[in-house]
Amino acid sequence: MEITAHIDALRHEGGLFADAAARTELDAPVPTCPEWRLRDLVLHTGHVHRWATAHLRDGRPAPMDEASQQAIWAERPDDAVLVDWFRAGHGALVDTLLAAPADLDCWTFLPTAPSPLAFWARRQAHETAMHRIDADAAAGTEGPATAPELALDGIDELLRGFLSLGRSRLRSEQPRTVLVGATDGPGRWLLTVSGEPLSVELTEGPADLTLTGPARDLYLMLWNRLPAGTGRVEHSGDEALLDLWRETATIG
Repeated sequence: MEITAHIDALRHEGGLFADAAARTELDAPVPTCPEWRLRDLVLHTGHVHRWATAHLRDGRPAPMDEASQQAIWAERPDDAVLVDWFRAGHGALVDTLLAAPADLDCWTFLPTAPSPLAFWARRQAHETAMHRIDADAAAGTEGPATAPELALDGIDELLRGFLSLGRSRLRSEQPRTVLVGATDGPGRWLLTVSGEPLSVELTEGPADLTLTGPARDLYLMLWNRLPAGTGRVEHSGDEALLDLWRETATIG
């Protein structure tokens, strides 16, 4: 996806998030984030938007220091203005991305994009899209379907970004393989789970576990928003490997 497409997705998903939050009690539980109420979800996403904006706006060459982060996370607006506060931070992030030069140089934390600007547009599009799904869950609705292009891109960011880093807990003493394939797009990922960080190839082939389905459902399942075996994701092969995924392939 191009940077402009990621920014458009960020704008769209953030608007849907705010609309879902505005029509729902802020004390509503978030089924997809069991320890949170909707209030916590709105605060978290609003804080992340402001944190991302600061790195972009200031061209920070290193991650924000603890004091600066705490200053952002200390903002806790009253319920009466919480959704408006979210909208303001979301709008500022979109505007900052649109105004940023293509050669912006600033800190990033995943090797998943060709430039810092592309990284932040991509990361915040998926941060917001996934939490929009959480907000819809709190509202008791499924919400609009994620566009296949965005879903495929989010699967790729998860697999070749987050889960391929050394911090991931997805490990297996005995190497095992997983094939992830979208039925409505070109996405094919062949994963090797071993004692090392996840290895990902953009290909297909025999695997111990195969997961196939529409990009949207794979996106939700792989990000642990849709239990395996539900929706339209079909799986075959090693059930124990599927259990391992549920237990360890999480993003904090």
